[in-house]
Amino acid sequence: MKVIGKMEMKGFGFGVWALVMDDGTTYELKNYPPELEEEGIKVEVEGKIRDDVMTMAMIGKVLEVESFKKL
Repeated sequence: MKVIGKMEMKGFGFGVWALVMDDGTTYELKNYPPELEEEGIKVEVEGKIRDDVMTMAMIGKVLEVESFKKL
């Protein structure tokens, strides 16, 4: 799946990077490159939802990043 949103640092513990879409849908990213760790950048991420993964933050579905591009 492909999604477009902005990168946000969510304040849980040490913090969690998330992709937040315009409609408020939030994805917690898995296996993302350090280039995505920039507050407010708009990106297109291609990946797959991992229903078999749980996280401590539990801020949304886990999206495993396969590719991305900054917009």
